[in-house]
Parts: sequence; C-alpha cells; structure tokens
Amino acid sequence: MKTYDVTLLEGSPYRRLVERDDHPLSADEHRKEEERLQKSLAQRSKETPGERQRRIQEWEKRRERDRQTMLEVSDAFDFRISGDERVDGRDVVVLEATPRPGFHPQSRSAKLLPHFRGKLWIDGQSYQWVKLEAHAIDTVTWGLFLIRLDPGARISFEQSLVRNEVWLPREVLVTGSARIGLFKRLRLREQVTYKNYRKFQTDSRLVSPQ
Repeated sequence: MKTYDVTLLEGSPYRRLVERDDHPLSADEHRKEEERLQKSLAQRSKETPGERQRRIQEWEKRRERDRQTMLEVSDAFDFRISGDERVDGRDVVVLEATPRPGFHPQSRSAKLLPHFRGKLWIDGQSYQWVKLEAHAIDTVTWGLFLIRLDPGARISFEQSLVRNEVWLPREVLVTGSARIGLFKRLRLREQVTYKNYRKFQTDSRLVSPQ
C-alpha cells in the first residue's frame, strides 16, 4: 500500500509518495521523491503562459470526463429502494441499481456502465452519495493494452463529509481477477485511501527554496 501527498502545484495536482505500507520512506526513496518534486517545481515555474494553460486544461478535461460519466449513471440504471441504514452516524437510503435496457452512452467511460450491477448509499440530508459498490456481471474491457476485468470483480467508492462543508473521496477499492493482453492473468486488490485533507487559501503557491 502506498500513501501519497497531493498538492495543487501551479494550477494542477502533484502527487508525492510519502509512505509505503504505513511506514515512512527509506532515506533513498525520500531523496528521490524530493528530487522529483524539485524537478517538477522547476519545470512548472519555467512554463510559458500557454504551456501552463494547456497543462491545467488537460487536467480539467480529465475531471470533466469523470463528471460526465457520473451524470450518465442516472440514465444507465434502473434504481430500486432496498432499505435504510446508518453509515458513519448518518441516516442513508440504500438503492439497488440494475443496467437499463436500451441505454446509449454518450461518453467513452460510460460505455462500461452496462457491464455492472450495484448499490448506492444516499445521505438522507444532503442527498449526496456516501458509498457506491459495483460488481461486474460480464467481462469488462478497456484501455490501450486491452485490460479485461473478469465477471465478479468488485469496485467500491466511499466519500465522507469533511468539516461539514464538502463531500470528498475516502476510499476506492478494486478486487477481482483480470487479464492484460492475450496471456497475462493477475489477481487484483487495489486500494486507494484519502485522508488528512487540508484547506488552503486560493492564492497559496508552493515554491522552490532559494
């Protein structure tokens, strides 16, 4: 398991490895990560206005693709209320989601949605989703390297309310079996945990020491 510190660096995120399996990095790894950070700082500080704008726009395009996929979820599934629960001390409504026949995806990522069945936990006060679980009901294929996720693979996302202000990711977990290309098979267990969110002023900048 790897832990990263994510900072907004000159307009787009920068991810720095800070722990491995809940232990601090070795001196050599720490030095390499610091060298990578300083190199990125130097590169971004020397960008022309046009280069900086293109980098930020590319990041924003990825975020927009994710948003578009989420907007299509309501069209891709039929939902049924299956009960009420409590998650992290909050009342939630549980919805079961099954693929809707005749769904026509508008984005590339949304093409994957009909291959999954899932459940959503919706906060009773904010109507924000707190947790989402999905499992593959047939083979899912994506990517340039033809990654195939086998039926039965599971994906879960969790969010939490930070400082009673905004819902932010808490954990992403992917388990199952997959195949890369025609031959290589592997077992998957990929877990990403988000924590220690910090609030920054909008005009804050990370600069290289002199």
